[in-house]
Amino acid sequence: MNVPELIAAARGGSVRAAGRLLSLAEGPRRGELLDVLGPGAARVVGVTGPPGAGKSTTVAALVGAYRGQGRRVAVLAVDPSSPYSGGALLGDRIRMSAHAADPGVLIRSLAARGHLGGLAAAVPAAVAVLAALGYDPVIVETVGVGQSEIEVAAVADPVVVVLAPGAGDAVQAAKAGLLEVADVLVVNKADRDGAERTVRDLRAETRAPVLTLVAPKGEGLPRLVEAIAAHARADDPDRRAGRARAQILSLAQSRLRVHPDLAELAAEVAAGRTDAYAAAEELLRRPPGPDG
Repeated sequence: MNVPELIAAARGGSVRAAGRLLSLAEGPRRGELLDVLGPGAARVVGVTGPPGAGKSTTVAALVGAYRGQGRRVAVLAVDPSSPYSGGALLGDRIRMSAHAADPGVLIRSLAARGHLGGLAAAVPAAVAVLAALGYDPVIVETVGVGQSEIEVAAVADPVVVVLAPGAGDAVQAAKAGLLEVADVLVVNKADRDGAERTVRDLRAETRAPVLTLVAPKGEGLPRLVEAIAAHARADDPDRRAGRARAQILSLAQSRLRVHPDLAELAAEVAAGRTDAYAAAEELLRRPPGPDG
């Protein structure tokens, strides 16, 4: 099927067609797809945090809360390493198995490597597809380490950082840069020892709201849903323009990172035939090529 036929089929409930559209969003036909879709908007909630904090359990709880409101929900789970979509997400799908058969829930993995332009390019296009298919909100879950958080923060509003209780967790989160992208902080597994101390430490480190949650039991879930909604209500043109600027810069950086002339210019700098400033100017002048 062509793109308009795929869109029509996906809007008619075809999961296979929706998957095909999301695959197009990751590949060289992305531009064609976006031209047909046109502009669209969906609330994007980013969920991140270190491994073991309970991100997927938190996402599953949020999905349940939004489905209870009658909303169609999509989850994009980011695998930061594999060029394929299977391994890292398998556990996520098991943890979200309660929603796997729900036609109002779509769960999809995105590899940070292995598709055109990297995560920074894939997520906005995937969100555009999901918005056009009527999913709102779109929840983007990342692993909580590295470049993916910066890229997701350019798309998601708010970014929810999930932490588990433990000595020094607040300090470790600060060192990892997670507090810089956090709009809402959640101490999950709050029925464990050390939760109160972690909350106190976090409140000393950030002005973002710090909430507690026991995700499997739903304890604290209504407050988290309300905090996300309050953040949405506080949105304004300046904040939207700020996210747009960050998104443009993130996309530009991802294209420059795979520019076909980058290796050549790096060799020129390494050999002392030019300097990094001149090479950077030259890289910006040269077109990135059809796949950049």
